[in-house]
Amino acid sequence: MSRKAALRRELLAARALLTPEDVRRTAAVLSAAAADLPELAAAETVAAYVSVGREPGTHALLDALRARGVRVLLPVLMADNDLDWAVFEGAEHLGPAGRGLLEPDGVRLGPQAVLDADVVLLPGLAVDGRGMRLGRGGGSYDRVLARLAAAGAHPALVVLLHDDEVVARVPEEPHDHPVDAVVTPAGTRRFPPGGRDRPRVS
Repeated sequence: MSRKAALRRELLAARALLTPEDVRRTAAVLSAAAADLPELAAAETVAAYVSVGREPGTHALLDALRARGVRVLLPVLMADNDLDWAVFEGAEHLGPAGRGLLEPDGVRLGPQAVLDADVVLLPGLAVDGRGMRLGRGGGSYDRVLARLAAAGAHPALVVLLHDDEVVARVPEEPHDHPVDAVVTPAGTRRFPPGGRDRPRVS
C-alpha cells in the first residue's frame, strides 16, 4: 500500500467515527468561517462541490453564496473521471449521481467553465503545513488543477477540513498542486503566495 493510500485509509477511518451531530456542528462553523474569507467575499464565480457523508459540509455555504448573488459552479463527474460543470440553482436542483455524489441538473457548461472561477473550493482529506492537499485518489481534481495551470488561471484554491485533518506531511507527487488556504473549525490557515512555483519534493 502506498503512503498516500495508507494515509487516506487512516483519515477515512477517522471520519467514519464522526457522529451526525459532529458533522452538522462542523458544517455550521465552516460555512460561517468560509463565507467570511476575503477571497469568497470578493468572488463573482466560485467553483465548489456538494459535500456528502461525513465530508466537511458545504450545503449551507453554497446557499449563502447563491443568496449573495455569487455564481456557483458545481462539478458533474464524467465517464473518464474528468469534471464538467453546471450552475447551482438551489438544493431542489441537485440529484443523485454515481459514487454517492449529488450533482446539479442544469445545463452542462463544459470542463473549461472552471476557468471562470475566482475561487475553487477543493474537496480533500488532508492538507499539510506546505499547503499540499491529499484528495481521494480519483484524479478528477488533478485534471482541474492542471487545466487551470495550463490556461494561466490562478483562482484562490481553498480546502475545508475537520480540525485533525491538517497534518504534518502529505505524501507528494510531481503533479500535485499546493492550495492557498485551509479552513477548519479552529480557524483559517494560509500558505505563502507563489506556492505553485515552489520546488516539488520527489
